[in-house]
Amino acid sequence: MSRWSDSEKLYASPWVGPQRHYDILKEATIAFLVVLVLTFVLAITFSSPDMPPVTVQAWAKAQPAGFVDIAISELNRTSNSATYGPPYNNSDNPATDGIQTLGPVSIQKILGVKYSLNTAQDFVLKPLSTLPGDPALSAAIAEFEQAPTSVQDHWASVYQAKLSKEPLSSSNVPAAVPGAGPVPELMTKLLSMAQSGGLDAQLLTSSSFYTTNYTRPLMMIGDSWKAQGTASYWGKIVGSQHLSGGQWGVMNETGSWPGQPWLWLYTMLYQVPPMSVSANGDVEVAAIMAVLSIALLFVPVIPGVRRIPEKLPLHRLIWKRYYRDQEVTESA
Repeated sequence: MSRWSDSEKLYASPWVGPQRHYDILKEATIAFLVVLVLTFVLAITFSSPDMPPVTVQAWAKAQPAGFVDIAISELNRTSNSATYGPPYNNSDNPATDGIQTLGPVSIQKILGVKYSLNTAQDFVLKPLSTLPGDPALSAAIAEFEQAPTSVQDHWASVYQAKLSKEPLSSSNVPAAVPGAGPVPELMTKLLSMAQSGGLDAQLLTSSSFYTTNYTRPLMMIGDSWKAQGTASYWGKIVGSQHLSGGQWGVMNETGSWPGQPWLWLYTMLYQVPPMSVSANGDVEVAAIMAVLSIALLFVPVIPGVRRIPEKLPLHRLIWKRYYRDQEVTESA
């Protein structure tokens, strides 16, 4: 018994219908020119605005106290980046880390730490150590690094308590706080470095061939959103450009543009339960998209599903002239 249906045998047989001359080069040239003109016209008419990049320098100038507040959390390792867990560090605190699971499985833990990050060193102490000709700063760095962790945390908490009395936009950053050890010296110099643009340059420094790895500055700026919310410099930009997850999520363009159409399905899943309220929303959405993608790949071999185009009369609408002529021929 043949495994081919009558319709499949028909499709595999040589074409015996009418034929006409077709110049594929002419058609391709015309299509290319039409698409080229449309691309230019639509790009000029509907292109999204070219917004300036968000930098640590701009943040430190707009919200000096807000920047220093986050720098303190990087120094005492309480920021979101410091407690995130894999792939950045080995934090394993369910109350603070960013580890997500799908049932009992955590892909993050399986893959481990791939981008090692020590926020105190990478965001504060190492950048400061690159500043030349400052004996007071060098002494402050050495004093902080040689102190026990408990003492470091105490200094940071004393300074942060004093700083918390200032609004985020205040430039009145304490330069001397009793009981804060070398932290005031570290923070005032880091703020000055950030406002000059030097911290951006240091956070972008990479040992690899490519020097445009923005992971560290993005993580430091992102920590402000986690700690300060919509009042932060980043939060104000996100709100003004409609970039929060509750509006368009991961795929929005700047302004009111809806973003890439091919990501609409992906970001839509973030807006519906249980993903919208789940602590494991990212991995759940990724799992759903993986299943849908695999199902799409296997459409040609899934019985019933592969015959949907044959059962729908859409092809008869597209090739209506052919089917009309065929009906006339059969009725003659």
